[in-house]
Amino acid sequence: MPVRRLDPILVDRIAAGEVVERPASAVKELVENAVDAGATSIEIAIEAGGRRLIRIVDDGAGMTPEDLELAVERHATSKLPDGDLSSINTLGFRGEALPSIGAVSRLAITTRTADAEMGSSIVVEAGVKGPVRPASAPKGTRIEVTDLFAATPARLKFLKSDRSEAQAVAEIVKRLAIAHPTIRFTFAGEHITPFTYPPEPASEHGFLRRLSRVLGGDFNENAMAIGVEREGVRLSGFASLPTFHRGTSAGIHFTVNGRPVRDKLLLGAVRGAYADVMASDRHPVLALMIDLDPRNVDVNVHPAKTEVRFRDPNFVRGFVVAALKEAITRFGFRSSSTVGARTLESLRPQGAPPARPVSVAHRAPSIRHSSAFAGWQAPLDNAYRPSGLAESQASLPDLAAPSADSRATLSEHDSSVEETPLGAARAQIHGTYIVAQTQDGIVIVDQHAAHERLVYERLKRERTTSGISRQLLLIPEVVDLDPVDSDRVMAEAASLEKLGLVLESFGPGALLVREVPSALAGGRIKALVQDVADALAEWGQGASSPLEERLDAVLSRMSCHGSVRAGRRMKPEEMNALLREMEVTPMSGQCNHGRPTYVELKLADIERLFGRR
Repeated sequence: MPVRRLDPILVDRIAAGEVVERPASAVKELVENAVDAGATSIEIAIEAGGRRLIRIVDDGAGMTPEDLELAVERHATSKLPDGDLSSINTLGFRGEALPSIGAVSRLAITTRTADAEMGSSIVVEAGVKGPVRPASAPKGTRIEVTDLFAATPARLKFLKSDRSEAQAVAEIVKRLAIAHPTIRFTFAGEHITPFTYPPEPASEHGFLRRLSRVLGGDFNENAMAIGVEREGVRLSGFASLPTFHRGTSAGIHFTVNGRPVRDKLLLGAVRGAYADVMASDRHPVLALMIDLDPRNVDVNVHPAKTEVRFRDPNFVRGFVVAALKEAITRFGFRSSSTVGARTLESLRPQGAPPARPVSVAHRAPSIRHSSAFAGWQAPLDNAYRPSGLAESQASLPDLAAPSADSRATLSEHDSSVEETPLGAARAQIHGTYIVAQTQDGIVIVDQHAAHERLVYERLKRERTTSGISRQLLLIPEVVDLDPVDSDRVMAEAASLEKLGLVLESFGPGALLVREVPSALAGGRIKALVQDVADALAEWGQGASSPLEERLDAVLSRMSCHGSVRAGRRMKPEEMNALLREMEVTPMSGQCNHGRPTYVELKLADIERLFGRR
C-alpha cells in the first residue's frame, strides 16, 4: 500500500484527539486562553454537558482581525514572543486549541480590542475556516462551541452522561478558580448548580476566602497556612489539619506558576507528608501554589498540560514534604472543628422514637424528687442510643441497663489547671475516655489513641538523637510466624535493631526476641513482632519510599503496643500528666492512624444542646 499525505482537515481532527478528549478539555483550553489574555471576569455556560454548547465570554485584551485569522491556524500563538520553549510564562502555548476544537465542532469567535471601534468574528465549521467579518462586540472575546464532536461521531460514543460531563466541566472551572483567585468566575449550565466566585484581593486572606468558597466553609476553620521559600522555589497556600480529610484525592489542588496540575510527584509528596497522621485510605484537602523559574520546569510533557516535569524532582518533592510536615507539627495539637461538630450531632436526639410501654422488669431507674420525669421511660432498642464516642470494645451501654463500668473516676478540683489548653482531668469513663474541664468547655480524650501518639513521637526523637533505648528481656520470648514473614523480618534485623528490637532466628518460622524498646516494655511481644512483620510486608523490601519513611511506618506499628490500653483505670495525676504531655508533643491531635485523640466541646455548644441558648 503506497504512502500518502493525509488531508489537512483529517490531520487536524487526529490532533484534536490529543487536546480535546471531552467537553471539559475544551473548556480548560478556552478558559486558559482567557486568563492569558488578562481577563478579570470569565463567564462559562454549557448545554448538554458541553456537547451541544460551550460559551466562554471574557473581558480580556481581545484580538485584531489579523490576529483572529491566524488564531485558528495550527501552530499559531501569541504566547511565544521569542520562540523560547524553555521559558513559558503563560498557561497555553501549543497553538493547537482553537484549530483542534474547530476541527471537531462549529467554532464561532467574536472579539474586539480596547482601541478598536469595531470588533470582528470568524466561524470554523468541521475544520473549514470562514472569512473574518466585522461585528459589534464589547471589549474582550466571546467563543461559542456548538455540536462538539459532530465531525467525529465515534468520539461521541465515548462521552459519559450529560450530568457526568457537566460535573467534569465544573471541576475544571473550580481548579482554575483556585489557581486565579483575583478573577471572577461564573458558571452555569444544565445538570449542574450554577455558581459565581467573586474576585478576591491578591493576598493570603483573599486566597483563603476563595478556597472557602470552592472547598467549603469548613476548610477556613481547619486550614494551616504555608509560606516557605528555598533556592528560588516558593511554596504558598493552605493545607487541612490531619483530622480534616476526604475519601478521595479530589480535594488536593496544586498550581505550578499559575497552571493547575495533577502531578504524580506532588501527590506522592502529599501522601508522604501525611503518612504519620492520616489513614492510608484518606486524603487531605489542600491548595498549594509552587512558583519557580520557568526554566526549571517543563510544562510540555503532556498534551493536556496536566502534568509537569521538574528539573530537580527530588528537591521539589523533599521541599513539599518538609513544608507540609513543618505545618503539621506546628498545628498538630489542633483538632479539626468538624470533630466537635460530629460529636454534637451524635449527641443531639434526632428522630427519636416515641416512648412506648415497657415491662416492670425493664423499667429505667426512677429519678426521685422530680415530677418532670414521672412519665419518662427509657427506650429498649439501640436505635436511639448515642453513637460515635466509643469504639467497639467500649460502646455506650443501654440506658435501661447501666453497668458498673459506667461510674466515673473523679479527680480533685484544681481551677488553675483549667487555663491550660486541655484543661484539668475531672473523670475517666468506661476505662477509656478522660473527661477534662477547660475554661470554656470540656475535652474528651481517647487515652489509648493519645498515648499511642506520645509513644510514637518519643521513639522517633530517640531514633534521630541518641538512639532508641532498649530493655533486655529476662526470659527471651519465642514468636512463631509464617516462614515467609520470618525470613522477611530477619532480612531487616539490622534496621530493627536500630529501632530497639533485637531478634534472632530460632528455627523455621520462629524468632527469638531478646530486647525491646524501653518505651514498649511490658507490651504484648508476640503482637508487636507480628505487626512489624505486617509493616515490612506492606512496604516491601527495596521499596522506593525513603528509608526514613519506612522506619517510621515500623515505629508507628510498634508504638501501639506500648500505649495505655483501653480499659485501664488511671489515677487523676496520671490523667493530668497525659494531658500535659499532649500539649507539648507535636501532632498529638491525632493518633498514628489519623483518628482524633480528643474532642473539644465549647460550653456554648453544650448549652445549645440542652436548650439553654
